Amino acid sequence: MLLFRARFVLGASLALLVSSMPIPTLAQGAAQGAGTWTSIGSMPYERSEITLAAAGGKLYVIGGQMRGVNANSLNQEYDPVTRTWREAALMPQVTSHAGSTVVNGKIIVVGGFQFGAHGGAVTNVYEYDPATDTWRALAPLSAPRGAPGAVVVDGKVYAVGGRNPDQQTVDTNEVYDPVTNTWTLLAPLPGARDHLGIAALNRKVHVFGGRFGATVDNTTRHDIYDPATNTWSVGGPLNVARSAGVSFVIDGRLFYAGGECKDPQPQARLTFNDAEMYDPTTDRWTMLSPMPIGRHAAYGTTLDNVGYVMGGAHGCGMDRMSKDITTFRMP
Repeated sequence: MLLFRARFVLGASLALLVSSMPIPTLAQGAAQGAGTWTSIGSMPYERSEITLAAAGGKLYVIGGQMRGVNANSLNQEYDPVTRTWREAALMPQVTSHAGSTVVNGKIIVVGGFQFGAHGGAVTNVYEYDPATDTWRALAPLSAPRGAPGAVVVDGKVYAVGGRNPDQQTVDTNEVYDPVTNTWTLLAPLPGARDHLGIAALNRKVHVFGGRFGATVDNTTRHDIYDPATNTWSVGGPLNVARSAGVSFVIDGRLFYAGGECKDPQPQARLTFNDAEMYDPTTDRWTMLSPMPIGRHAAYGTTLDNVGYVMGGAHGCGMDRMSKDITTFRMP
């Protein structure tokens, strides 16, 4: 493992301060809405099943899969102003399919897998401080799980869903309190699933899409958790059943794009390029301009009211892994 890390750190150092020229791409054929997808460059490596977080005006791409590697410990910082990369401190352990969110300027990485497609689920929870470029271990999850959703509401971290070491989806919903460094189990997610979309909006946790079991066992379900009452309610469903898409929030609206697998035929292995927007005032999802190319296993976040999508794979599984950086803007 030390040899693996050394090789990638050496390779990554050669990619430092790499800038990319923007390649504008406006997707055509918006069904009911608008939105502009723009390719602005690439990551140093092709990586999928990553996690991504925005802190201090920078973006951090952490962990994930690479060609021939099921999990890694890379932590790479991207400056969207200069479009350059910097190698940051490695995670203490390798991971892929982790969830992440930000509390008080620090990145919290939750769960994940360490080997195989969905193997070696962990309870690991780590905090990265960009100001000091250091990691520390936090209290672990109540049970091992990979591919969970993670989000912050009122300074607390909610980890929802995922897949256990037996590769079964779970309905676990638990909350982390940074003050006490403890996790507490909450009302379970209605319908165990993983690879789900998740976002915080109006002090509630929105969980949408995901899969109940197999890759093609996708759902349009949208569940809303209220921390004040520890209860779930049903929100307007997605228009297209998908899992492993990217989600982010812009101007008080939720966005969900991409996913797998669009065509159940094994030889096709197509990913979704569909994009939707949820308006809480109408409780409805609206189709937007599709992504220029289908993608799954990427990660999305918002910085300065712009949605960022990084990495992933253009084919199902680990087929045609990507290093693309794409932004999304509303008019």
